[in-house]
Amino acid sequence: MTLLTVPTVPTTEAADAASTLLPSSPALLGFLAASLAMLAVPGPSVVYVVARTTAHGRRAGMWSMAGLETGAALHVVAAAAGLAALLARSPALFDAVRWTGAAYLVWLGVRELRAARARAASPGDASGEDGAPTAPRSWRLFVDGVLVDVLNPKTALFFLAFLPQFADPARGPVAPQLALLGGLFVGLAALVDSAYALLADRMSWRLRASERARRRLGRASGGVYLALAGAAVVV
Repeated sequence: MTLLTVPTVPTTEAADAASTLLPSSPALLGFLAASLAMLAVPGPSVVYVVARTTAHGRRAGMWSMAGLETGAALHVVAAAAGLAALLARSPALFDAVRWTGAAYLVWLGVRELRAARARAASPGDASGEDGAPTAPRSWRLFVDGVLVDVLNPKTALFFLAFLPQFADPARGPVAPQLALLGGLFVGLAALVDSAYALLADRMSWRLRASERARRRLGRASGGVYLALAGAAVVV
């Protein structure tokens, strides 16, 4: 009797392919250490997430974080596809994206200041989680985060300058290596920004329990967005 044999699929093939895209162990450890060191220092993304969390609560902070990291992932794709290099070579395009992003941040700031003024005029407005005033819808928070990050050309230039330092042409095509390294960076950024959001929520929930403090938090958040807009236009 002839036994049927089922062909075995090399389960290690995909793992081997992925390992060839990653840098050597020392270089990978250097990449992770450098990424964590940069992410741990509060930058515009952290400031944005903390401002959203402080004003509207943990849910708003987490959805804003998800939007920011989605925007960062799009920048990674652009860097791997060579679009970021095109942006770097075109000052007019760079300025157009930069000023559009700054204008969007100004709009967010004005919207937050107007909402704080409306809450002052109507002290009895409804509150959401942990005493926070009703936050924008989840999809709105997510889209805002995506646009804030996508419309920041400095993020594109950062990936264009940072990721190739850890790519090795001898290990194969560079574009997939950049995409994989960028994915690791975005994953680390999501963890760090989430930690800042949770910390901000823990430190600010008592403030949100006070109606007067909530109005001040709203005005402060609006000021943060305007400050981020100013930083976006500074080369």
